[in-house]
Amino acid sequence: MTEGNLAPVTAVLAGQLFDGVSDLGRGMVIITDGRIADVDRSGAAPPLSANIVDLGEDACVMPGLIDPHTHLVLSDLEDPVRVTVATDQELLARARAAAVRALAAGVTTVRDLGDRGYLTTILREELRSAPWTGPEIVCAGPPITTPGGHCWFLGGAERPTTIAAAVRRRVTRGCDVVKVMASGGHLTPGSDAGASQFGLAHLRTVVAEAHRLGRPVAAHAHGTHAILDALKAGVDTIEHATFLSPEGRDPSAHVLDLVASGASVIAVTLGCLPGGPRPEPPVARRLAVARRTWARLHQAGARLVTGTDAGVARGKPHDVLPYGLMAMVTLGLTTGEVLRSATVDAASVCGLVGRKGRLVRGADADLLAVRGNPLQDLGVLTDVRAVFRAGHRVR
Repeated sequence: MTEGNLAPVTAVLAGQLFDGVSDLGRGMVIITDGRIADVDRSGAAPPLSANIVDLGEDACVMPGLIDPHTHLVLSDLEDPVRVTVATDQELLARARAAAVRALAAGVTTVRDLGDRGYLTTILREELRSAPWTGPEIVCAGPPITTPGGHCWFLGGAERPTTIAAAVRRRVTRGCDVVKVMASGGHLTPGSDAGASQFGLAHLRTVVAEAHRLGRPVAAHAHGTHAILDALKAGVDTIEHATFLSPEGRDPSAHVLDLVASGASVIAVTLGCLPGGPRPEPPVARRLAVARRTWARLHQAGARLVTGTDAGVARGKPHDVLPYGLMAMVTLGLTTGEVLRSATVDAASVCGLVGRKGRLVRGADADLLAVRGNPLQDLGVLTDVRAVFRAGHRVR
């Protein structure tokens, strides 16, 4: 950064930097025009023209967190099916409030995997012109489902013969990713989460059309058969991956090895507010199986990221990601692996490599500063000192 550069410059100083991959020690992040101009660890003085933000020796600056599975139009305080009676204006207002709440927690990017009426594409454009008002949004629009199938109330029901056209419609409407409900889900009354909704041939059609148009595919899949079909079809992420079976058994080592060696990233679902509602016994048993399975997938070498599914149930507001990351260590991940999953790896899942998830020159200046070192204790992620979005300090 030279003195002749007339662009406003901000120098963020902290006792610790974490760049998404490694611990960098004390240093400063130089911001100009909404991007990271430099990351300096030499001990040099900030540029004379810089606005200096010294967060203190006990602060750690890291890339903003990325939640790769949210639902901004849904509220953790209301039955999701009630979106059918809300107006577009009401849902947009809800999504704006959810975005503000996420950003205040240091979640600077979200991938929204299911809205109604493509409303998050509207909010995405609003936030592009005023990025300090919410996180960057990667949009899926209404998920592709079957008539009466999981999340039918979001308006994405399609018959197998129309799913290729449904993919094209989403791309035309500006969606960044295509979401398909490979299985049923717990959220929708009458839906069987363990049963497949689309067969392998149909999922291959979705993937082929989406990839032809340059869009990744996220597949919601609970049942083991749906998970394996999604993997064979070549989806980019498998959401939830709870491996439900009629017998309630843990999946075999052979099945887990297939999934772990596949190209799809596994987006596990974690994150509830402490003291939230306790799950009913059948749900608790399913969750126990899922957590054991995710731990085994991690041991087998699968690539895991955490998406919160924020908005779908009580205890899951849109700022719950830090609690999901704390829970990841119970799967056997180190704190460094957890932090990488929520920054570098999540940026890759969202198609934002180079722009998000790293403290490197040229990346967006989306920063989270916490009190303490998250590599030693992930609990400090809830002790937020500052949040920057596109170079604007928002907290």
